[in-house]
Amino acid sequence: MAGALSALALIGLSACSTTSPDVIKPGDAQRLSQVADAIVISIRPVVVEGSQSGIGGGTGAVIGGIAGAGGTSNPRGSAMAGVAGAVVGAVVGNAVERFGTREDAYEIIVQLTNGERRALVQAQGNEAFKPGDAVILVTTGGKTRVMLNPRSNPAGR
Repeated sequence: MAGALSALALIGLSACSTTSPDVIKPGDAQRLSQVADAIVISIRPVVVEGSQSGIGGGTGAVIGGIAGAGGTSNPRGSAMAGVAGAVVGAVVGNAVERFGTREDAYEIIVQLTNGERRALVQAQGNEAFKPGDAVILVTTGGKTRVMLNPRSNPAGR
């Protein structure tokens, strides 16, 4: 049972947050966005560090405590095993959350039509970018994502 709970916790944690340009949060749907044209100057792979909200540690502590306490019939030994299980579970849960919410991403440097340069980091999405690509920057609610400019980049690329 503890294994199933751990798997469910990992699945839940991995869905908590993303910087993917292909995932739109419900609050951003049907909002008017600002759009700006730009050209990709450079792109490099980066990693967006995973989150440490405490949910992973808390979930791991509960699962570890239950698993540890259930291993013996001696009440004192059961309590000690429960505490040890909770500590180990918390450490493992934190690590699972941190690595489960980590994302491969790109740092994309673009030049706007007015000559200004901007750098953005976003998770790897369905579109691949290369220097010289015409792109659009879509800003909604203070967050910006980069997309290929559909008028400048034919579907077949």
